[in-house]
Amino acid sequence: MNADLIKDILSQLLTHLNLPVSGILVQPPDEGMIRVEIQSSEPSRIIGWHGETLGALQNILKSIVRTKEKMEKAPFIVLDVDGYRKAQEDKVCRIAEQKADFVRRTGSRIALAPMSPYFRRIVHTFVANHPSLSDLTTESVGEGEYRQIVMKLKNPKQGQGGYAKVTEEISEELSPVMAEDDLGNLDV
Repeated sequence: MNADLIKDILSQLLTHLNLPVSGILVQPPDEGMIRVEIQSSEPSRIIGWHGETLGALQNILKSIVRTKEKMEKAPFIVLDVDGYRKAQEDKVCRIAEQKADFVRRTGSRIALAPMSPYFRRIVHTFVANHPSLSDLTTESVGEGEYRQIVMKLKNPKQGQGGYAKVTEEISEELSPVMAEDDLGNLDV
């Protein structure tokens, strides 16, 4: 992916929208994802209400890059400004760690609140690659905006702490824990 093209397109977009920018840093691709950090004296204008402006800019940037590079599908580009997106990613990973403790203590599966495909990917990757979570697995269930992650032990017979409540019915419904998760403003 051409980093200069991304910088040029994003710089033009921000200029046309009269949004102040002092720098754009395009990081090398990592696991197919390109992170773009915007430096601005007014980050809240670029972020918008719960990240709506940032998300819209991200979608427009991806569409323009796809067209200019004649790509079959849009590249996986994530825009961030003032650490906003990174803070959300960290929050969702902390919640996954908290839920992991519950899964280990009880041996039960747990469903996280519904979230966007981007944040589900963050959680799946975090659980799969974090050494302290190697005894857990995740899967996405549900449809559309109600799609959520279910976290469970890889080997449920080895429930931690002697409190394992292992059910044989794998198909049981799990309710998301929305109030505790506080994921309502995740926006990618």
